[in-house]
Amino acid sequence: MLLEVNLEGEADEGRGFPDEVDRAMPSLGALPHAAVKGLVVIPPPTNDPEEARSYFRRLRDLARGLSPHPISTISLKELSMGMSSDDHVAVEEGATMVRHGTAIFGARRA
Repeated sequence: MLLEVNLEGEADEGRGFPDEVDRAMPSLGALPHAAVKGLVVIPPPTNDPEEARSYFRRLRDLARGLSPHPISTISLKELSMGMSSDDHVAVEEGATMVRHGTAIFGARRA
């Protein structure tokens, strides 16, 4: 599993704030059939890929600050960040996974 991190600072269900991620690790490590492999960030939409760079960098730094974790089911080696429009910036900042849905399937229909 990957944990989505909220780097925007706005209250949101389903995404943890950076300071909550480390506190959540013991509870997640106690789940018998779950292994935390990494973190995810989805920056706000933008037309300029460079605007996403700070989000990618912050996620990478967060993961480095949390690793290595003493819980065997937590590795945090995967960083899922970047989409079709900003994948090159995400890879430069350490992404191990990028999401290319738009490049493959086209834009979503409203």
